[in-house]
Amino acid sequence: MKKSLLLLVLLACAPLAHAQGAGQAAVPVGKIAVIFSEAFQDPKEGIARFAATINKVNTEFKPVQDELTQAAGRLRTMQEEISKLQQGNPPATAQQIQAKIDLFDAQKKAYDRKGEDAKTSYERRRTELLTPLQEDIGKALDAFGKAHGITMILDGSQIPIVYAADSMDVTRAFIAEYNGKNPATTTAATPRP
Repeated sequence: MKKSLLLLVLLACAPLAHAQGAGQAAVPVGKIAVIFSEAFQDPKEGIARFAATINKVNTEFKPVQDELTQAAGRLRTMQEEISKLQQGNPPATAQQIQAKIDLFDAQKKAYDRKGEDAKTSYERRRTELLTPLQEDIGKALDAFGKAHGITMILDGSQIPIVYAADSMDVTRAFIAEYNGKNPATTTAATPRP
């Protein structure tokens, strides 16, 4: 719809530019391209530095994730034990069952808190590493457009595009050019102290 509106505006303005004469500015002739930025994140065919950065963050947080996975396993085991105690197998007093429930609740709270803290830390670190990369990709996309005579690049991942000819999609060409100029080994990300 937006593309149709843009095309309509360009077509409507073109006759006016010719009718205005030599003293007036002409409507510029432009080349429009489409890119799908979500493809940048594809681990196999996307931007290599993006995948390397995500892998770096995941590796940094693997010990915490492993610890949370183990804690979740212990909580499941405790739930099963409580359920068996409540069914009378083995026989237990109400105080014993309540003590087990209280211990479970305390450990569940600690697990939830640690999980939320880990999630917040993960998102912060991910943003810290990806923001400079995204800025670099933005500059490279700008340079790519200028180098190829493109006056406007629409991101099909951000706005709905009703129709675009395959020849307008420069996603793969941009990714290939970016990866060629910016190998994954040259990430600007620094190790976390």
